[in-house]
Amino acid sequence: MLNSLSIRNVVLIDTLDLELAGGLNVFTGETGAGKSILLDSLSLALGARADSGLVRHGCREAAVTAFFSVGLSHPAGVLLSAHGFDFDGGIILRRVVSNDGRSKAFINDQPVSVAFLKAVGDSLVEIHGQFASHRLLNPATHLETLDNYCGSIESQAACRRAFHHWQYKKKQRDEAERMLMCAKQEEEYLRSAIADLEQLHPEADEEERLVQRRTMLMNSEKIMAALNASYAILGDEATGADRQIGRALTQLERANQWADGSLDGVLETLGQAANLLADGLSALERETEKWGDVSELPQIDDRLFALRDRARRHQVTIAELPGVLVDFKKRLSCVEQGEEAIVALRKEEESARLDYITCAQKLSAERRAAAVKLDQAVKAELPALKLGKAVFQTELTDLAEDDWNESGMNRAAFLVSTNAGIPPAPIHKVASGGELARFMLALKANLAKSDQTGTLVFDEVDSGVGGATAAAVGDRLRRLADMCQVLVVTHSPQVAAFGQAHYTVRKDENATKGVVTRVEALTFGERLDELARMLSGEKMTQTARTMAQELLDTCSRISGN
Repeated sequence: MLNSLSIRNVVLIDTLDLELAGGLNVFTGETGAGKSILLDSLSLALGARADSGLVRHGCREAAVTAFFSVGLSHPAGVLLSAHGFDFDGGIILRRVVSNDGRSKAFINDQPVSVAFLKAVGDSLVEIHGQFASHRLLNPATHLETLDNYCGSIESQAACRRAFHHWQYKKKQRDEAERMLMCAKQEEEYLRSAIADLEQLHPEADEEERLVQRRTMLMNSEKIMAALNASYAILGDEATGADRQIGRALTQLERANQWADGSLDGVLETLGQAANLLADGLSALERETEKWGDVSELPQIDDRLFALRDRARRHQVTIAELPGVLVDFKKRLSCVEQGEEAIVALRKEEESARLDYITCAQKLSAERRAAAVKLDQAVKAELPALKLGKAVFQTELTDLAEDDWNESGMNRAAFLVSTNAGIPPAPIHKVASGGELARFMLALKANLAKSDQTGTLVFDEVDSGVGGATAAAVGDRLRRLADMCQVLVVTHSPQVAAFGQAHYTVRKDENATKGVVTRVEALTFGERLDELARMLSGEKMTQTARTMAQELLDTCSRISGN
């Protein structure tokens, strides 16, 4: 509900801090006192279009702040939480308009776009009247409104799940068909590329191994020179190490005879050295033979050229070529097995579609039953609201399959006719503002239990009616206020008498500020005087006061208070 409204420098209002109650709040005052300014200010805080003309003359800017308290599960709270706001049940909407027409919007003191402010505001307040209206006049909301009235939560959820499952299966089939089409277009290329890569048989680390081998072969001449030089140093017939060790062993063997075998250890060590040296020389010979053959080099060059050519052709590295072969085989498999897979996916998609149709048709049946019930309920309200010849009709039409959605296969529209013989037309095209407001009252009286909007505003809902009809309007507003907060701007004493809180709007002349609009909450005695004024005009009489008291008593009796 709307707890408070603070207005600064809006047209005739210089400063206004208004505390509001739950239930039915009525606003009365003479024509031109500024009641419309009050609604314009509230609309501004809810995200309405800003106009520099709203800024009080001589002021730099105007500001309006509206404070609401709602449940944690309220749509406004859900919307705020989804956009990262910390939400504890309190919502402060604030709008500032400068005298050059620019405006700023805030929610809970955080700057937001006007569009987001309006989205939150629309979920908090509905305004109905001669010049302003909210959700129920928007045909896009009628199906949701009917569903809320219907209360078919399980059917709606089942339809939503079935639709999304169907769309998922449809997307799977579309993607498979797209891949198959692409694969067919490149089938010949794939087969040729696969055969070529299989023949080439690339390995992930092959390039590195070939480059290393090629580098070694390119340096074979230097390696051969080193090997030959090493062999010459160690194995020369005259000065080689093997000859030198042999001579040393001969000398030591002769000396060992004289030393009575004490040189056996030295002889053994040098003998081992001679054997190791012989092994080393044999290894050098083998290496010399191996490095002397560079016939492998052209083969390596050819292999590297082939690998680099394929890598360049497929725009990958050589190391990625094995992966390319695997990918090509998968894509070719789509061609070879894709038709069977697509047939299976089509069956799954059709099954999901039929499930959706079943759920949507069940929901449609519930909607049609609810539409009949709603039409009858609204019809019963119309005579007392001086709309006895009017017709209200909920039109439910079937959508073309391309337009089916998660909400089902229906479109809903509220149609009305205010004159006998005139076919019903969309409710937002009804010309008379007073009739429109009363239609909205009749409709909201039946929808309020299923609606989460916390505050309803009716402007001049009593326009063109009086007496018993005005009393009927007041009674319905009072009953509606049992389910939500209702704000009513009225000129009818019969309507005002049903109010649970009464405010008067009047103009004062101030020597320094000029003409200003004031809004004041009335005490019981002040309320009696205001109702008497509304009944008799400016001249207050005891008869008017008596009539006002009788009116209050009657309204209290009707409303059960």
